[in-house]
Amino acid sequence: MAGIEDVAKLAGVSTATVSRALTGKAHVSAKTRALVDAAAKQLDYVASSSAYTLATGRNRNIGLVLPYIDRWYFSAMLEAIDTTFAANGYDLTIYNLSGGISHRERIFSDFLLRKRVDAVLTVAVALSESELESLRRVKKPILVVGGVIPGTRSLTIDDAGAAKLATNHLISLGHKKIGNIHGVPAADMEFNQPNVRHEGYLEALAEAGLEAASHWQAQADYTLEGAYHAAKQILGNPKGAPTALFCNSDEMGFGAILAAKDLGLRVPDDVSIIGFDNHDNSEFFGLTTVDQKTREQGVQAAKVLLDA
Repeated sequence: MAGIEDVAKLAGVSTATVSRALTGKAHVSAKTRALVDAAAKQLDYVASSSAYTLATGRNRNIGLVLPYIDRWYFSAMLEAIDTTFAANGYDLTIYNLSGGISHRERIFSDFLLRKRVDAVLTVAVALSESELESLRRVKKPILVVGGVIPGTRSLTIDDAGAAKLATNHLISLGHKKIGNIHGVPAADMEFNQPNVRHEGYLEALAEAGLEAASHWQAQADYTLEGAYHAAKQILGNPKGAPTALFCNSDEMGFGAILAAKDLGLRVPDDVSIIGFDNHDNSEFFGLTTVDQKTREQGVQAAKVLLDA
């Protein structure tokens, strides 16, 4: 099996240069890095991760905490984050919180404290004070995406402003009866964003002097199925249905479109529907949407941690 000395000899450089080139460190020219990469590939040489960890105290591994991995927003975010870290020579360890409270407790009280990660990135996870304190004790960089936690670096969008933008778009089309399908706060793991977006919707209506009737609003669990049932109740209400719906996510928008169709309504002729995300399938469903640039957020989050 080839060693680092063999790679150095074939590339015509020192072993220290090989180490710097293969670990992505600076002070190595692009030409030299290419020579080292070519030599390593020719010899089937793989740098020892344990040796690197012993020498530097780093693992080149990032801990990523997500509430789910089976929903579009999180899978798209994961794709972008993983690709960016991999391009910079970092592995990713994924911690999925969907296993329940006890599983979540083990992640923050045990797994993330074993010092096998160089930094922690959380996406749409509202960290408790005790969880945050546990992470601070390991003295690793922390970045939260999707909300703001005082005293911690964060990357987020203006959810209330974006919700106002979506609602104002419906108002600009001449709609005066506008409903909203928002999240279920008790089941929310996303910094209570359903309420934030719902508040943006209410603010837009108030500024336009329009009514926000309670029977034009409903909660759902951010899934197509949940929004389908909620939209059927809103659009089929005998007290009077709205002529437009703002849905807090595109998957909820898809459910609303299917519900409208089953009620014999045409979108957008009979009812206008707008979502939130720019889901990969939004064009297929013909859904107007607010683009929150999910993958770009993932790339930016990874770059912020790499800089740290």
